[in-house]
Amino acid sequence: MNESGIPLWRQLQSVAGALQAIRSGVSGTAALNAVTPDLRPGVQSLLFHVLRSLGRAQALRERLAARTPPPPVDALLCTALALAWREQDAPYEVFTLVNQAVEAAKRSPSTQPQSSFVNACLRRFLREREALVAATDDQPVARWNHPDWWTERLKKDWPGQWQQILAANNRHAPMSLRVNTRRASVVSYSQTLAAAGLAAVPDGSYGLALTQARPVSDIPGFADGAVSVQDAAAQMAAPLLLSGLASAGLRVLDACAAPGGKTAHLLELADCHVTALEIDAQRAPRIHQTLQRLGLQAQVVVGDAALPSSWWDGELFDAILLDAPCSASGIVRRHPDVRWLRRPTDIAQLVAIQARLLRALWPLLKPGARLLYCTCSVFKAEGQDQIKTFLAHNTDAVLLPSPGHLMPSNGDNAGSVPDNQHGDHDGFYYALLEKNAA
Repeated sequence: MNESGIPLWRQLQSVAGALQAIRSGVSGTAALNAVTPDLRPGVQSLLFHVLRSLGRAQALRERLAARTPPPPVDALLCTALALAWREQDAPYEVFTLVNQAVEAAKRSPSTQPQSSFVNACLRRFLREREALVAATDDQPVARWNHPDWWTERLKKDWPGQWQQILAANNRHAPMSLRVNTRRASVVSYSQTLAAAGLAAVPDGSYGLALTQARPVSDIPGFADGAVSVQDAAAQMAAPLLLSGLASAGLRVLDACAAPGGKTAHLLELADCHVTALEIDAQRAPRIHQTLQRLGLQAQVVVGDAALPSSWWDGELFDAILLDAPCSASGIVRRHPDVRWLRRPTDIAQLVAIQARLLRALWPLLKPGARLLYCTCSVFKAEGQDQIKTFLAHNTDAVLLPSPGHLMPSNGDNAGSVPDNQHGDHDGFYYALLEKNAA
């Protein structure tokens, strides 16, 4: 029984169910939304722990069972092994985890017929844990807890930094807040946090990172629009695009806008006219919700950025923000399911989508106007290689000083990649392009 009074075996059942869903292609967010509200907080914490150790758990399970068991049984075994393989990091005493995992197997119709098998595997794990862990140490998937193809791609892209990137991915991300500078300065809001007993440290030019994550309902002024939750790397988009531009009256397009964080930041920084474009009609309302909470207004349009003829009014833009669909390989520490959801073939497909969006949106700019291309990816194919190809085919495009690839980093580790900036942030890529006036 945990502090909430919910038996651990029930939580383990839900974690295993969520893991099975993720393995079938369901996002971690959707898998967690399917969990009953009373179980969800504890299940999310345990599931994230499992996803950060899933490679090791899979390698251990292969040692314990020659044949892959049915998906529900395999998910429960891997859940228990991921939580228990390293005693110092285990959220519960290891024997308790094993006992409760066996209890979970007995109490679910999908695993009950093989509960004796689950018991036998986990009891053997307890007896032979050190030897089993040592036997999997030389497997990259066990050591780094990323698919082998992912690790190999990082080795190729970043031969001197791939280990730091993978290590950062397996650590927890901070809860970063972006201060709405229309309401308060970063300094004054930090004082508001301190008065509420919440400790925070500076995190980027507009942000603060809480030393301990809290529900947004506990954040002073959140409901009234004083702050938003946004990673420090993502907070760079709006000021990069607007830097050096006369902000009043600018006509700006946020081309892939949901859930509206970057749209809102643009409006917090400048009195501009923003068109927030989103292809997914079910996600578009989230932009309205974000802007309403912050007291901001934009024109929200549902449409495909790659097909301007279906939504564009023909008036050229002063600035375009293209936060393109990508692998999300830079936000693994915040979304640990991403690495297990992606497939090697996804990258080429995403690169093609990004190139199509760049081609479609570039003609919508005025001469002398700017486009900021960004992705939350650390793969070069979605960053510098994409922009290198675009510049080769568009002689009217000039690359302005840009951050380039920002690697996921945790505090003092940030300086390990040459073009990375110090701080605690997700992985991103930024390229600011200007359209020649000639």
